[in-house]
Amino acid sequence: MSKTSLLAADRPFDQPCPIRDVLDRIGDQWSLLVLDALEGGTKRFNELMRALGDISKQMLSQTLKRLEEDGFVRRTVYAEVPPKVEYDLTPLGHSFLVPMRGLVAWADEHHRHVCEARALYRTSAP
Repeated sequence: MSKTSLLAADRPFDQPCPIRDVLDRIGDQWSLLVLDALEGGTKRFNELMRALGDISKQMLSQTLKRLEEDGFVRRTVYAEVPPKVEYDLTPLGHSFLVPMRGLVAWADEHHRHVCEARALYRTSAP
């Protein structure tokens, strides 16, 4: 076995930093909103489109695929004509709702302060 193979075997994760690995995924523009929309239960693609409003079909599809890949979302396909596909949260996705709610609450509480700091920075920056 080569040295490269040994290193890969010792580190089974794609990204050596778990914080960066997870936050890069869920910190994108749409993932939190999709997870939030699925908190209420199973939804079909068009239901998610309506719930999110201004997301494109391509971006929603890409976001759902990534969330499914990471184990947050489960995609169920029914053998019907036309095909029926539903999305819901996995146990991992449900477990993420707790810290997500804390982050959302913090953002709601402090958004005004962040906006004020940005405005102050813009007026005082060289």
